[in-house]
Amino acid sequence: MLACWTDYLSLCRVTAAIGYLFLLLFSFFITVYTACFNGNCQLLDSCSQATDCGPGLYCGNCPALGKSQPFCTRGQAIMPTSIVGGLPFNKYSWLMTHNSFSIVDAPSLQGVQRLTFYNQEDTVTNQLMNGVRGLMLDMYDFNGDIWLCHSFRGQCFNFTAFVICLLQPAINTLREVETFLSQNPSEIVTIVIEDYVHTPKGLSNLFVNAGLDKYWFPVSKMPKKGEDWPTVNEMVQANHRLLVFTSVASKEAEEGIAYQWKYILENEAGDPGVKPGSCPNRKESRPLNSKSASLFLMNYFPSYPVETEACKEHSARLADMIGTCFKAAGSMMPNFLAVNFYMRSDGGGVFYDLDSMNGQRLCGCNTIAACQAGAPFGSCKNITMPSSSPMTNTAGSFSGSVQFSKSASTIYYPNQFAIGFFSIPWMLFLL
Repeated sequence: MLACWTDYLSLCRVTAAIGYLFLLLFSFFITVYTACFNGNCQLLDSCSQATDCGPGLYCGNCPALGKSQPFCTRGQAIMPTSIVGGLPFNKYSWLMTHNSFSIVDAPSLQGVQRLTFYNQEDTVTNQLMNGVRGLMLDMYDFNGDIWLCHSFRGQCFNFTAFVICLLQPAINTLREVETFLSQNPSEIVTIVIEDYVHTPKGLSNLFVNAGLDKYWFPVSKMPKKGEDWPTVNEMVQANHRLLVFTSVASKEAEEGIAYQWKYILENEAGDPGVKPGSCPNRKESRPLNSKSASLFLMNYFPSYPVETEACKEHSARLADMIGTCFKAAGSMMPNFLAVNFYMRSDGGGVFYDLDSMNGQRLCGCNTIAACQAGAPFGSCKNITMPSSSPMTNTAGSFSGSVQFSKSASTIYYPNQFAIGFFSIPWMLFLL
């Protein structure tokens, strides 16, 4: 009798184990079947590789906020001019990258170990394709030419010089800009130069040699007393689609390059620019509430850039800082938002905030995606924020490419099947 009972109990355990295995496998295949993939994943959906996410998205994560599992994140801007066009240039907000040239994995001089900070993760070309419209470039005299560089005691050395290919100077980055402008005839790009070039006519010759002089917005046509800029349509029609500013005042008269703080208001860069509740003006800039300049550059990046912290920096605290700087500037919305590692966020990031800024200033809506061309101010489409499908055919006149460099795009996470498989041995305790 006891033997029969033992056999019966063993049979029950085996049956239970088989049932558990069936349910486990069924659950796994249902998960795989229902999971999005091959470009069908939307904003915040889980993903396993870059190709899973839809247009304008990439597969990333944010461990700094406890989000280690990969999910689809915004990686491309909506061009505001594609929805509300024809306004003065200073009525729009644009994304700007801080130290656009300082790219993770960019090659250094042969045989020289680079000792410097990095601020971005993809090429300048890719930044432009993803909707960046402002570039911050540090330029120095170096090796008989002009280079993009982080300085060491005010000078450029081998270990701080940035190049696109080995032994090539800054002209290569400017040629990327020229290629983009020639291929996208309705786009406008702004370059802000931290200028350490002392060679006479060095900068102006550099831009001519890069083929960018044909797009040059002349200083003589820039508003001097805070007036509106020409409309974006007028700038495109005149082919004045490149705005260049220098940090050296004398070069406006000497080389026809606009002195930055004559035309742009700017808050403090580095740690003071990310301190909650505070938005002081940079010492070179006029007070932010001055009405004598009609462009406002908002710096939002810490003094020491850390890739893994950028997603946290570009979360709710960025929106709060935009509000703080908006008030400090006398209710003036930033025209340029300058950041490090622009694609890193916990979802919408800098793109979400740019949509909000442009929506509020252009049509009175909480996002540019709710604006309606030709509709009265405040007439908004009924959409949900954040949208699960942020990118539409109105993304711009260019074809974007969301990507990271090789090292930044690698995300390690546990495989679902492996987790399920290694849980199977626990069933043996039922036997």
